[in-house]
Amino acid sequence: MATEHVFPDSGAKVATAAPAEFETEKMSVSMGPSHPSTHGVLRLQLELDGETVTHCDPVLGYLHRGDEKIAENMTYNQFVPYTDRLDYLAPLANNVAYAIAVEKLANLKVPPRCEAIRVICCELARISSHLLGLGAFAMDTGAWTVFMYQFTEREKLYKLFEELTGARFTTSYTRIGGMSRDMPEGWTDRVLAFCDQFLVQLDEMLEMLTRNKIFMDRTAGVGIITKADAIAYGLTGPNARGSGVTVDLRKDRPYSGYEQYEFDIPVGVTGDSYDRYLCRGEEMKQSVRIVRQAIKNMPGGAWFAEDARKIFAPRKDKVLTSMEELINNFMIVTEGPQMPAGEVYFEAENPKGALGFFIISKGGGVPYRMKIRSPSFCNLSILSKVCTNNLLSDVVAILGSLDFVMGECDR
Repeated sequence: MATEHVFPDSGAKVATAAPAEFETEKMSVSMGPSHPSTHGVLRLQLELDGETVTHCDPVLGYLHRGDEKIAENMTYNQFVPYTDRLDYLAPLANNVAYAIAVEKLANLKVPPRCEAIRVICCELARISSHLLGLGAFAMDTGAWTVFMYQFTEREKLYKLFEELTGARFTTSYTRIGGMSRDMPEGWTDRVLAFCDQFLVQLDEMLEMLTRNKIFMDRTAGVGIITKADAIAYGLTGPNARGSGVTVDLRKDRPYSGYEQYEFDIPVGVTGDSYDRYLCRGEEMKQSVRIVRQAIKNMPGGAWFAEDARKIFAPRKDKVLTSMEELINNFMIVTEGPQMPAGEVYFEAENPKGALGFFIISKGGGVPYRMKIRSPSFCNLSILSKVCTNNLLSDVVAILGSLDFVMGECDR
């Protein structure tokens, strides 16, 4: 309430503001898009009352990628490298999800060996993605050592990826109707050797955090997402399961033969940042369990659909010895795999959540329209709710616990 003061010289009355203790002034702060804790070009427009966040507005779109529009000018196989750049921490899993969507459009069934290879790729990609998420989360909350440990393990995975695909980071390994090549000799033995030593290293990493007083103070009870909110905001993956939502597409709608494997779905209770951390740690152990089963029961035979003549490119030796195969290869490369008209939607359980592809075809080798359902984009929709009434320092921990990738947000 304003008060009046009388100046003795003129007798004029001047209104002055109320004392500071009776009113507060809020401040607007931009966190990002260039900030070490926003994990990429994410900008948070924060309204602060002291150190407390009273409003959070996430702003996306700084990458300007346009992948969905690019797909309309690419043959189906030409778009595979673009899927590497969505969640670039798990390119092998992106490749598989996209390929299965197109194969569903073509009503094409790949052989069991191809499915088993894809399962191994997806689970190793899950481990790689969760490792970096764990390391970045730990670093955001003040634990540097875990970040170095996880990069050591990811380097071992990258060597395995390079042996399998010829590339470390952007693999482009999957093809419509199969894989670009079979597994090299002895590769599965090296994968099993990695799994054996990895579980020991993983337990050591988790021991640094799980009962760490500082880490627990920064994460337990912070950024709570209720089960109802997780469902309402469309959260998927570990972020949903950390809130008690028992949803995993590998169990609920199995693909690539996931129904053959035994594994558990870790689910949280509280829905806070600590629960999301625990879920990802246990998921890596379950991925090792799946990989071991897939290698143990690896089927023989081809790694591509042999009956998909106008979809999967012929083997190199046939191209060089048969005119018909040479022409077929030329048509697939230049015009793309021939698809029927129709539309299809498929989503896979990626490390960040449900990655979906909605494809509309008018026939031919190029999609008419494509829409990508990226899990990180959907998971970030809850930021405005979950960050409100938390401290500014808690926003860093919440972002780390959501484990998002801006490459698929700004697709």
